[in-house]
Amino acid sequence: MEEAVDPIELFLAWMKAAEGSESNDATAAALATATRDGVPSVRMVLMKRADKLGFRFYTNAESEKGVELAENPRAAMCFHWKSLRRQVRISGSVSELSAAEADEYFQSRSRLSQLAAAASQQSRALASRDVLEARVKELDREFPVKIPRPEYWKGYLLQPERIEFWKDGAGRMHDRILFSRTGDGWRKERLYP
Repeated sequence: MEEAVDPIELFLAWMKAAEGSESNDATAAALATATRDGVPSVRMVLMKRADKLGFRFYTNAESEKGVELAENPRAAMCFHWKSLRRQVRISGSVSELSAAEADEYFQSRSRLSQLAAAASQQSRALASRDVLEARVKELDREFPVKIPRPEYWKGYLLQPERIEFWKDGAGRMHDRILFSRTGDGWRKERLYP
C-alpha cells in the first residue's frame, strides 16, 4: 500500500484509479446514519467532492437520512471498488453546506434530476408511480427555464475523524491502514487484516 502521510491525498489517488476502472459510479458510497437513539440505517449515495474539508453529498433533508442527520449529525461512509479490490471507510461528524453551494450543485444537475428532486417527497409513501410522474410534468410546466432548488434539498459535509484504507491481499493477508484525526494532523497505524 502507498506510504502516504495524508489520507485525503491517498483517497484522491484511489478515487482517480477507481474512476478509470469501475464501470459505474466510482463515487458511490454506502452512507450509514443513525437516529438519536442509535438505530442505524444505510443506503448508497454519490459523493460529489472530496478535499481537505471532507466529503460532500446532497440529499433531501426531509428524507430518512436527512432527518437522522438532523437528530444525530454523525455518519460513516464506505467506498467499495470491486474492480480494484479496495475499500475506504470514513467516519466523522456531518454539517450542512451553505445554501450557495447547494444551489450551485443543484443547478449543475440534469433538468430531469432537478425535477425529480423537486417532485419527490423522499422516503414517504407514494400512492403510485403516476402521482410522481404527474408532479414532475407539473413542475416542468411551472418552471420552463430554471427550476429553483427546493429549500429541503441540501448539501452535507462529512468531516472525517477516521479514514481506513483496505486493500485485498492473497490468502486474506489484506493491507489495512487507519488514519485518525489528531488536532490538525493525522495519526497513521497499520491494522491486522
